[in-house]
Amino acid sequence: MKITVLGCGGGISATAHTTSLLIGDQILIDAGTGANGLSLEAMRRIDHVFLTHSHLDHVATLPLLLDSVSSWRDRPVTVYGQEVTLKALRDHIFNNVIWPDFSRIPSAQKPFMRYQVLPAGGEIALGELRIRSIPVNHVVPCVGYLIRGSKGSLAFSGDTTETDEFWRVLNACPDLRHVIVETSFLDKDEHICRLAHHFTPRMLTHELRKLNPGPSVHITHLMPGMEEEIMAEITAHGSVHAPRRLREGETFEI
Repeated sequence: MKITVLGCGGGISATAHTTSLLIGDQILIDAGTGANGLSLEAMRRIDHVFLTHSHLDHVATLPLLLDSVSSWRDRPVTVYGQEVTLKALRDHIFNNVIWPDFSRIPSAQKPFMRYQVLPAGGEIALGELRIRSIPVNHVVPCVGYLIRGSKGSLAFSGDTTETDEFWRVLNACPDLRHVIVETSFLDKDEHICRLAHHFTPRMLTHELRKLNPGPSVHITHLMPGMEEEIMAEITAHGSVHAPRRLREGETFEI
């Protein structure tokens, strides 16, 4: 299993792009602006898109990706998520106002895109991979994902604040190798995090006490311009997991 970090920023800048992870060459976890960097050939190979939630920084590229390559494909892209997440796409993006309804173009029988509900706690097998949806705690319904391959597993928190089920599922995974978890703001902005349901370094450090030692921990969703300060605060708080900053373009081989 190869995981490529296409985007991992909490916002955009010349060097920051929002969340998207490429699993192998056919699966996206979220479709933020990081997916813009894929070549047309790479975009054509995407068959499956798993969404954590409906916020724009995690779905922004999906309409344009489909528009760019669907006429060159012979099968629809399957978009997975909770029913509430897929409803948000249907109502507010693929609604023939913001963007065409690609679930019915060029026809309802042979669309460019199809929706598949994957409820929180659900799991699906794709080849040798098993992808499990885990409920987390965000301002809109959101899930993280546990991606299990034949040689190990990787977990991604999506957007969240304090949560218990995510860590319970991870601690029950015997071959967990990597955990990607968000931290969005500095400690001084905890009031914003409480409103928006994200982590600060202090909150993250407390939360990581719930995770058993072993897997490497990588920090995502850092706000542009605050990355080094946030990571310095995480380091200063101390954690047995020694979290490191996730970088765009890096890969994990499991």
